[in-house]
Amino acid sequence: MSLVLDAAAQDLLFREARTANTFTDEPVTDEQIQAIYELVKYGPTSMNQSPLRVTLVRSAEARERLVQHMAEGNQAKTAAAPLVAILSADNEFHEELPHLFPHFPQAKGFFGDRSVRENSARLNASLQAAYFIIGVRAAGLAAGPMTGLDFEGVRKEFLDDDHTPLMVVNIGNPGEDAWYPRSPRLDFDQVVTTV
Repeated sequence: MSLVLDAAAQDLLFREARTANTFTDEPVTDEQIQAIYELVKYGPTSMNQSPLRVTLVRSAEARERLVQHMAEGNQAKTAAAPLVAILSADNEFHEELPHLFPHFPQAKGFFGDRSVRENSARLNASLQAAYFIIGVRAAGLAAGPMTGLDFEGVRKEFLDDDHTPLMVVNIGNPGEDAWYPRSPRLDFDQVVTTV
């Protein structure tokens, strides 16, 4: 059986997509980012938690501060990308549950313990981060997600104690020599087991 999504869309989102390492200087607009969010906000999370928060780093001053917290191999591309997003998990997501999960008023009470909230926020925000990357691709842009960074430094510089940084994503149109060669993937029978 074939997939319903046409082959060109499959290529755009998955088969031909890569992590971009260089970008053109064409700007990424607020309208593009809003369109991406308006698409990916529908990706499922547990109890509709929606804990992902996105911090757009646009100013030169903020970019300079962020680059200092990136691993050496990620600094130049972060400095040069048209737009950089810090993706984080909101550990106080449960405050929004009365609005986001209204048919179950007790939902907020499930997350009274901070460690339970943090674990759930990290898992569900990570799901949303993956949706965000796919959304960037769906917009015809390239994403360069990175976890080579000083997480605590980024948190202190840009966030607060209620937010946990997950990754930094460079966003833009791919530049010259943007892609490394495609790395191998595991085969179906290496991943899927039927019991």
